[in-house]
Amino acid sequence: MKEKLAQLRRRVQEINDLEAILSLAFWDQATYMPSGGGEARARQLATLGRISHEKLTDPAVGQLLEDLREYEKELPADSDEAGLIRATRRKYEKAVKIPSDFISEFYKHQSDSYQVWMRAREENDFEVARPNLEKTLEYSRRLAEFFPGYEHIADPLIDFSDPGMPVSVIRPLFAELRRQLIPLVEAITEKPAVSDACVRQTFPRDKQLAFGLEVIKRLGYDLDRGRQDLTAHPFMIKFSLGDVRITTRVKEDDLREALFSTIHEAGHAMYEQGINRDYEGTPLAEGASSGVHESQSRLWENIVGRSREFWNYFYPRLQKVFPGELGSVDLDTFYRAINKVERSLIRTDADEVTYNLHVIMRFDFELDLLEGRLAVRDLPEAWRERMKADLGIEPPDDRTGVLQDMHWYQEMIGGMFQGYTLGNVLSGLFYEAALKAHPEIPSEMERGEFGTLRRWLTENIYRHGSKFTAAELVERITGGPMTIEPYMRYLRSKYGELYGL
Repeated sequence: MKEKLAQLRRRVQEINDLEAILSLAFWDQATYMPSGGGEARARQLATLGRISHEKLTDPAVGQLLEDLREYEKELPADSDEAGLIRATRRKYEKAVKIPSDFISEFYKHQSDSYQVWMRAREENDFEVARPNLEKTLEYSRRLAEFFPGYEHIADPLIDFSDPGMPVSVIRPLFAELRRQLIPLVEAITEKPAVSDACVRQTFPRDKQLAFGLEVIKRLGYDLDRGRQDLTAHPFMIKFSLGDVRITTRVKEDDLREALFSTIHEAGHAMYEQGINRDYEGTPLAEGASSGVHESQSRLWENIVGRSREFWNYFYPRLQKVFPGELGSVDLDTFYRAINKVERSLIRTDADEVTYNLHVIMRFDFELDLLEGRLAVRDLPEAWRERMKADLGIEPPDDRTGVLQDMHWYQEMIGGMFQGYTLGNVLSGLFYEAALKAHPEIPSEMERGEFGTLRRWLTENIYRHGSKFTAAELVERITGGPMTIEPYMRYLRSKYGELYGL
């Protein structure tokens, strides 16, 4: 059995290498590749995707997993060996249901669609992207049909990124969160508006990038195993546990854009860098789910990065970088500016209180599109109506509306957005648990010390990789199921104080 397990590990290592090259090709496409390379890159991604899929679905992999089935039962459930077999079986049983030709075809469509989306955004015209998006919806439905037996058509698509989180669990959780958030947004926005003029001055790009790197190094992002580059839509990407990269984008007229996207992506990257190095090259060497992953980016970006304790340490340093712009601005003014709550159009720019309303809307649209209740051609109008209902504003054009996110145009429809709000909910839950274990964390942050929090996260979340599901991690950490209450306590406490509610 030890030899069969070693054989399995060698096979998944080879598959992991191919997936890493796929990721590298996408990273290049999103950062440095000239636009003329788009057609060839689509073909290359399709070829690599097909080869990787064929290797994962090789009958020899299935036979190894079958041979190891009884051995797995003899192992402790939380052992690394059992986790490796379990995680590989999950990947294999999904992949074997999808024909290789479909994978190759879908990869090519996704790459083509991404290039068209960039042009549609540039031209501010949804009609440019609509035919491709209609094809994406067809592909997404076809993909879901390879997995019969699910309660909802979106369930198998969600399961790719958030295993064990079906629509029947997410929909009521999101409905309750929306029910509590809308009156909170209304109560805050009825208060006098907070000025964010201090962060909307001119801040040179190079200085912003240098300060952002200083911050994330202090938080614990290891630049010997990572780097940062510029892109249109920030993301984190991993080629190995020794090469975990992040990207950002800069607005010289808004200090928040690059700084908080840098911290956000570094949160993702620190999770990956904290995974047990013995898991390298296996299915265990990745995050538990998109929700758990997002919990780390949002925890570091918002709960830590927008806290008063964080800025008690970093604000004097920021003032030294931008003395003309911020030298005469007091900390309280700056703190209120970076935590300003307002009804806004862009999800990635949204504040903590309104952000989830953007996400829940997208999740609901995915369900409507997949169920056939909403046609792709009607999406812009549906977008405007829902934005008006939930946030009281309407996008004036496609670029600030239905074209703002790349997800549907570069991946699929279904399972693309729920992880963001699940991540916010989990960020509040995990941080509250960390504070119970280490009440000294806030006072340490005021001194620029983040090691205690990072070590707690590493011990309880990061090092396990994908050995446990999100629900299992929550149970291990809190002793109970996932709930929105810690997150809502955090929001009400912080913003109740800020806005005098």
